[in-house]
Amino acid sequence: MQSVIERIKAGALWDFHGGIHPPENKQQSSLSPVVQAGLPPELIIPVRQHAGLAGELLVKVGDKVKKGQPLTAFERGRFVPVHASSSGVISAIGQHTVAHPSGLSDLCITLIPDGEDAWCERQPQPDYWNLDRVSLLERIQGAGIAGLGGAVFPTHSKLDGHGQLTEILIINGLECEPYITTDDRLMQEYADEILEGIRVLKHLLKPKLCLIGIEDNKPAAAKALRQQISEEDILVREVPTKYPSGGAKQTIELLTGRQVPKGGRAVDIGIMVLNVATVFAIKRAIVDGEPLIERIVTLTGDAFKQPGNAWVRLGTPVRWLLGRFDLQPEPGQRVIMGGPMMGFTLPHAMVPVVKATNCLLAPTRAELPPPEPEQSCIRCSACADACPATLLPQELYWYSRAKEYDKAEQLNLFDCIECGACAWVCPSQIPLVQYYKIAKDDIREAREEAEKAERARLRFEAKQARFERDKAAREARHAEAAAQRRQAMTAATGEDPVAAALARLKAKQEATPGEGAPDNAAMAAAREARKQEALARRAAKAAELEASAPMTEPAPSQESDPKKAAIAAALARAKAKKAAQAAGDLGADDSTAAPIASSQASSEPVTGSAAELDPKKAAIAAALARAKAKKAAQASGDQVADDSAAAPIASSLAPSESIAESPPELDPKKAAIAAAIARAKAKKAAQTAGDQGADDSAAAPIASSLAPSEPIAESAPEVDPKKAAIAAAIARAKAKKAAQAAGDQGADDSAATPIASSQAPSEPIAESTPELDPKKAAIAAAVAKAKARKAAEAKEAPAAQPCAETAPGAETSAPELDPKKAAIAAAVAKAKARKAALAGATTDNETVSPADSKRDT
Repeated sequence: MQSVIERIKAGALWDFHGGIHPPENKQQSSLSPVVQAGLPPELIIPVRQHAGLAGELLVKVGDKVKKGQPLTAFERGRFVPVHASSSGVISAIGQHTVAHPSGLSDLCITLIPDGEDAWCERQPQPDYWNLDRVSLLERIQGAGIAGLGGAVFPTHSKLDGHGQLTEILIINGLECEPYITTDDRLMQEYADEILEGIRVLKHLLKPKLCLIGIEDNKPAAAKALRQQISEEDILVREVPTKYPSGGAKQTIELLTGRQVPKGGRAVDIGIMVLNVATVFAIKRAIVDGEPLIERIVTLTGDAFKQPGNAWVRLGTPVRWLLGRFDLQPEPGQRVIMGGPMMGFTLPHAMVPVVKATNCLLAPTRAELPPPEPEQSCIRCSACADACPATLLPQELYWYSRAKEYDKAEQLNLFDCIECGACAWVCPSQIPLVQYYKIAKDDIREAREEAEKAERARLRFEAKQARFERDKAAREARHAEAAAQRRQAMTAATGEDPVAAALARLKAKQEATPGEGAPDNAAMAAAREARKQEALARRAAKAAELEASAPMTEPAPSQESDPKKAAIAAALARAKAKKAAQAAGDLGADDSTAAPIASSQASSEPVTGSAAELDPKKAAIAAALARAKAKKAAQASGDQVADDSAAAPIASSLAPSESIAESPPELDPKKAAIAAAIARAKAKKAAQTAGDQGADDSAAAPIASSLAPSEPIAESAPEVDPKKAAIAAAIARAKAKKAAQAAGDQGADDSAATPIASSQAPSEPIAESTPELDPKKAAIAAAVAKAKARKAAEAKEAPAAQPCAETAPGAETSAPELDPKKAAIAAAVAKAKARKAALAGATTDNETVSPADSKRDT
């Protein structure tokens, strides 16, 4: 460093990369002296006017304050207080628009001056050399001093230097921004106070050399300072005018030839840079005891009638200040806070003046035209040539626009000083600095969020560790208390209570060795039995539902077996019941057609496991049927009742529809008896059918009545006449037996039980329908009585054997009979049976013998 200092003293100057030469426009305001702006009727003081956190409020609405009284508190760190710019009353504390490019609001204190402008108690310290370093820094912080060159970084934090030594102190008076002349007028008019502030800093920092840098376009300021300098280690250096020579890094390079490392600070290389306005504020704070409550502001631009510089109180509304200096606005007048290169346009004029406000520029459109529309980058590299920080602005622009901030950081985005030189030379009118500012804000916000998350994580971990410590301490206390209680009980009883309890438990267990764990085998067995019983009930219920569900009609059997005749008849009767229910109230003819069809359908094979009927259940069902049949017979007084009783006969047999697919073998003897009965009835029908033409004419309407529900009229000619005759005989016999049932009830009752038990295998219905319907019971009783009488007359079993041989022949044709055809045939048979009944045949109580069955065959 010694060689650098010697070269500086020898008058050496250096240069920095890039830079531009925009129009200066400083003559408008630099020729007139600084004036007092005056006291506005209202002061709006933001609580945060520096790069850091705001302090806590010390006042509330309605408080009276003095000029220079602190309004916010400060503590160690980057806290800088604000002070009352005048004496008065606090009228409001709330959000208000502040001087920021975003135009957002912040907490502000509204002060109504009382006009007295009375100072609070001040503590001047002209003999500052008697104060130590810590006291000086506290006074500087308490005075609310921040960097007045534009960065507003807390000055006390900057001067602290974290223990690093300052070799060279640079006072920045270059003021390179066009239009701004605050530092120029300050150096011209207050050079002595600036030198006094430099002496305070020399006492604080102990530098080896102090340099005052001034551009060569401010000769009057340089002359004024030289006249006040008496020390040899304070030098004034005039440098060529070039923008942005006023930047801290550029000033260091101009005056010392040293470069600040990327990402570093000037203090890292032993250099401290302070603005001349900041040095002046330090002198006022230490020597005079006055806090920072006002500063010089340049009011310039062609829209001002009287441009110049003025002492303005912090918190003064811009609108009042513009009127105070005779602003002559034009339509769409812009007001820029700062210079044309680094300033920003205010959202409105009710924005207060703050510590960073060094200029209010009100240009006309002719003087400073609005920016032109942005165009595409042409990669001319003019921005890179002008950048004083030797960056690549075009690369930073692309990455910032694409929000690829990691790549922008790799290109040293934060080394950009936002001077605007790149945007000024850009031929495409791209606002490059705006992109960089947005990228920096986004990165800072992301970092703050990450820091908050990290702090939250550390707090959580500390909380968990505290909980663990508390838990361990609590357990230790409990253990200690338990140990103390144990010791006390031991001392009182002479033995360890825990050991005694364990001994008693062990002794009890030894005394009752058989009483171990309870034996739950019986309970487990009972539970298993209940489970098996529930499973059995569930299986039975499922089988019952499966048996009661309607099954599809299987293909007709290819083998003629007499055992299946009765099963087929049961299925036919069930289908006849459905046909009767579908017909509804179509008439007595329709209701009687169903049982006739059921008698014809006996040749169809049956599905289900039907033959397994308990004879005992069949006998009980028959007994119930006989009782109900008596009531039904008493109620039926004419032939209409006989006809209406024919339909329920089929419905009583309906459960046989759910018979299993593989029926067990039927007794051939019973099948032969059934065939003999059928042949006898057919013979009766043939004898009574004297007028065949009338029979046919009567059958036609019956068949037509069944057509809507069972459209099968086309298949009627295929019915076998022999089968029709047999069906007619059966229907006629059943109808007459139901009418005569009331006459011989005793004999009927005695014969019904064995007949029902003998017929159970061929008509297994009791299991699937445990609850008999009264109507079905009556019909079943009529059928049982008729069969009982025939069974009594056909006592000779050998005589029935030839009849059994005819059953296969009847079943052979069963596969060829369709249920629809059977319904039509039943209708025809019903008509013939009615004709036979009206003819008054003499065979009312005729019984069928084996010999008759042979003759019929």
